[in-house]
Amino acid sequence: MTLSIGDLAPAFTLPDDTGTPRALADFRGRLVVLYFYPRADTPG
Repeated sequence: MTLSIGDLAPAFTLPDDTGTPRALADFRGRLVVLYFYPRADTPG
């Protein structure tokens, strides 16, 4: 899936830093910043 600037993010659920599942919908109406990074000792 390719998104363009201004597109709405698709619905998703990911674990937070404690392993608790968090859905994007949980933050509806609030600003959200997502930061993705590779795991330690992995390429990328």
